[in-house]
Amino acid sequence: MLKALVFYLLLPFLYLLAWLPFPVMHGLSNVLYLLVYYLFGYRKQVVMENLKRSFPEKTTEEITVIARKFYRHLCDLLLESFKTLSLSKRKMLQHAYFHPEALALFNQLAQEGKSTVSLMGHQGNWDWCGNAFAAAAPVKLFAIYRPLDNPYFDRLAYKMRTRFEGQPVPMNQTLRTLLANRQLTSTTAFIADQAPHPAGAYWTTFLHQDTPFFMGAEKIARKLNYPVLYISIHKEKRSRYQIRAEILVADPAQAAPETIMERYARRQEQDIRLQPEIWLWSHRRWKHRRDAKA
Repeated sequence: MLKALVFYLLLPFLYLLAWLPFPVMHGLSNVLYLLVYYLFGYRKQVVMENLKRSFPEKTTEEITVIARKFYRHLCDLLLESFKTLSLSKRKMLQHAYFHPEALALFNQLAQEGKSTVSLMGHQGNWDWCGNAFAAAAPVKLFAIYRPLDNPYFDRLAYKMRTRFEGQPVPMNQTLRTLLANRQLTSTTAFIADQAPHPAGAYWTTFLHQDTPFFMGAEKIARKLNYPVLYISIHKEKRSRYQIRAEILVADPAQAAPETIMERYARRQEQDIRLQPEIWLWSHRRWKHRRDAKA
């Protein structure tokens, strides 16, 4: 009952946010940044600790600059999420667009009838990336997600992610959904930098730290022998993102075990170093320790 009450009280405000012009939305984001960073200090200890461990070569001043830029991006990201409710297909593709080489790659794979697995991270605006893909790419998008605890907000998130006919798939239904749709040429997108339980995870050094990765995407790619792509998002300016794609592993069934996740970790690390402020530093990515996996 409380979850429903909170949702319906907030819903008119969320739709009001969705229809704000971008300059007004950015002005509101500036105010939100002051509250989140200076007044409430939302997960500031987590963010600073993550940054210090990931960039031991940087000074405290440099870490603080990245943290401030991250919080500005985080506030933009929050409001952009609700903006999805009002964006037309044309507007979406103006604010999240594919590099021509990325679009050419997907067109080539579609012509060859090849379905793929796409690995990306909590970088830039990953939901806009999914919507842009559904709006522009010539293949079906299956986006793997973890349902929210509040079923009302989960339905709203589902609505935002299906604006342009992408299909969100709950994590526990991934293989079943793909097997049922093998006749379609598709890509299955995983946000692959989440924090899994230590048992059964692939462990590697990532940003100077022992880090576990889910093996689900690799297992599915190897089982179905779907080529694996890496999706990179670059923030050009506020609310404008460029999306790139490259082949990470062309023949997963023939690749050595753990090759896919190791290559993913290295590419994700490169992107984070290139534009650190747009990765999700408030996520408790390193809450598990390698010695706890047993």
